[in-house]
Amino acid sequence: MSSEHTFDFPKRTSTCGDLRLSDDGKDVVLNGWVENLRDHGGLRFVDFRDRYGMTQVVLDPKAKYTGEQSTLRSQFVVAVKGTVRARPEGMRNPKLPTGDIEVQANDLVILNPSDVPPFEIATTDSEPGEEVRLKYRYLDLRRQAMQERIIRRAEVTRSIRSFLDGERFLDLETPLLTKSTPEGARDFLVPARNHEGKFFALPQSPQLFKQLFMISGYDRYYQIARCLRDEDLRADRQPEFTQLDIEMAFIDEEDVYCLIDRLLAKLFGEILGVEVKLPIRRMSYADAMEQYGCDRPDVRFDLRLKDVSEIAASLEFNVFRSAVESGGRVRGIRVPQAKLSRKEISACEAVAKEAGAKGLAWVKLETDGPKGPIAKFLGDGADRRLAEAFGAEAGDLLLMVADKVNVTHAALNEVRLHLGRKLGLMGSGRFEFLWVTDFPLLDWDEEEERWVAIHHPFTSPRSDDLALLDSDPGGVRSRAYDIVLNGLELGGGSIRIHRSDIQEKVFSKIALSSEEARQKFGFLLDALAYGAPPHGGIALGLDRLAMLMTGTESIRDVIAFPKTARGNCLMTDAPSDPGAEQLRELGLEMAPRQSP
Repeated sequence: MSSEHTFDFPKRTSTCGDLRLSDDGKDVVLNGWVENLRDHGGLRFVDFRDRYGMTQVVLDPKAKYTGEQSTLRSQFVVAVKGTVRARPEGMRNPKLPTGDIEVQANDLVILNPSDVPPFEIATTDSEPGEEVRLKYRYLDLRRQAMQERIIRRAEVTRSIRSFLDGERFLDLETPLLTKSTPEGARDFLVPARNHEGKFFALPQSPQLFKQLFMISGYDRYYQIARCLRDEDLRADRQPEFTQLDIEMAFIDEEDVYCLIDRLLAKLFGEILGVEVKLPIRRMSYADAMEQYGCDRPDVRFDLRLKDVSEIAASLEFNVFRSAVESGGRVRGIRVPQAKLSRKEISACEAVAKEAGAKGLAWVKLETDGPKGPIAKFLGDGADRRLAEAFGAEAGDLLLMVADKVNVTHAALNEVRLHLGRKLGLMGSGRFEFLWVTDFPLLDWDEEEERWVAIHHPFTSPRSDDLALLDSDPGGVRSRAYDIVLNGLELGGGSIRIHRSDIQEKVFSKIALSSEEARQKFGFLLDALAYGAPPHGGIALGLDRLAMLMTGTESIRDVIAFPKTARGNCLMTDAPSDPGAEQLRELGLEMAPRQSP
C-alpha cells in the first residue's frame, strides 16, 4: 500500500446515499468505510458506507488498483473511483435507497487501514454490551442504528430552532460558571484559581438568568441549554444533559400551552409523520393522582384507580377496616375480562409490595359469584356494591390496596403500569401527550420539619389561593405545569413570581430568612424591584424527547458521549486525578472523605 495517497486523495463527488438509476453511466468518487466484503463468482462486492447511506461497489479481482485490494477489510477508510451502473434484474435491493444501482470500481485508494474492531459494527441483529459500547464509543457511533439516533436528534434541534425563530424568539446564552444556588440537587463546583477559597458552580438550569432576560426586556428567550447536576443516576438521567429552555414575558399559562402544543405537533408531524391532536389534553394534579396514582400518568390505556373505602369499611375483612379507621384508603383497579393466572396475579402483588404496599387483595367476579382470597368477606350484596363502584361485570378482576394515601398511589400506579405492559395495552408507536396542571406549591418535609417548594421557590401561587399561604400552606396550588408523554415527564415549568412582596412571602414559608434569601438570590431580588414583567416558561428535556422519538429506552442511546450509571466515562476514563501540581495552583489538597 502506497502512503503517498494518505494526504492527496480523490475527494467524493457523491455520498454513499445519493446515487439512483438516473445516475446510470455517471463517473463518481465515493469516500467512506468498508462495511462488508463478499466474493461472488470471481467478483468482490463491497458494502460501502458513510453517514448518508450505503452503496454497493463492485471490485474486479484482476484489476490493478492504487490500493492493494487483497488487504482490504471491514472498517478500512477508502476512496473509490468508478462508474454507476444499474444492477441486473433480480439483484436489486428494495430495502436500500441505492439498491437499484452499483458502482463498478475503476480505482481504489486505501486512505487508512483499521484494526479489527472489538465488536461487529455492521451487524443489525443485536447490540454489543453497553460497557464495551461506551468504552469504544467512537466505534459505537459508527453503527447505523446509533447514527440514525444521533441524526434524528439533530433533526429535532433543527426543527425546534426553526419553529422558535419563526415565533420571534431570541436564541440567547447564559453563563456556565455561576453562583451556587439551591435548586434541588447538588452542584458541581469549580475552584476559582484567582479567588482562593472560592468556587463557581456549574448551572443546574438557566432558571435565574432567563428570568433576568425577562426583566431586561428580552420578552421571548430560548436556548438549547447544557445543564449539570450532581445526583444519583438511572437510565433517563445523566450528570450533564440538554434541555430546551423557554421563557416569555407578558403571558399566562395558556400562552405556554399553546406554544408547546404547536411545537410538539410540528416536531412529531415533520419528523415522524405522527399527528398530534390539538389542543393537548389537560388534567389537574389532583385528578391525576386520584385517577392514576401518579403525577405523570400514562394515558395510552385506562385502568383508572377507584376508591372503595366506604364499602371496604363495612366488610368483616380486618385489613380493609383497620386501614380506613386509621385514616387510610382502600383503592383498586378493575382489569376487564382478565385472563390472569394465579402466578400472574402473584406477580402483581410482588409489584405492589415493592412499591411499599403490605399486600394486594383481589377478587374475580364470576357469573356464579366472586372467587379469590377475599370472596368470603363479600356476602350480603357486598360483591354487587363493589362491582357497581368499579363499573365491573362478570369476568373482571378487581385488585385492591389498603393503606395510607401515598402508599395506595405508589403501589397501584406500579401495578397499573405492570399490567399495561403485561397485557399489551400501551401499543407500539403510540404517542399520548398530557398537560398536568395546578401542582401544589409546597410540601411538608418531615425530616427538616418545614415547608419546601415542590418545583422551585420562584413558582407563582395561584392568585385565588394566596390567602391560604398563612392558613393552609399545603392547600396552595401553584401555577406550575408539566408536559407528559407516554407516562414520562417531557418537561415542566411555571408562571414565575414577579412581585417582590409575594416572593418574600414564599421565602418566609419555606423558612428562608431575609438574610439567607439575600445571600443566595440577592441579584434576582434586586432585579425584581426594577419593573419585572409577568413572565413564565418551561424546559423540555431534549435527551428524553429524542429517546422517545427514536424508540429507545435510555437517554444514553441519544447522547453522543454519555456517562455510565455511576457517572464516569469509560472512553476517556473521567473523572481522573488532577495531579498534585494542579491542586497546588488552586490552593487545594485532598482530604480523606468522612463517613456519612
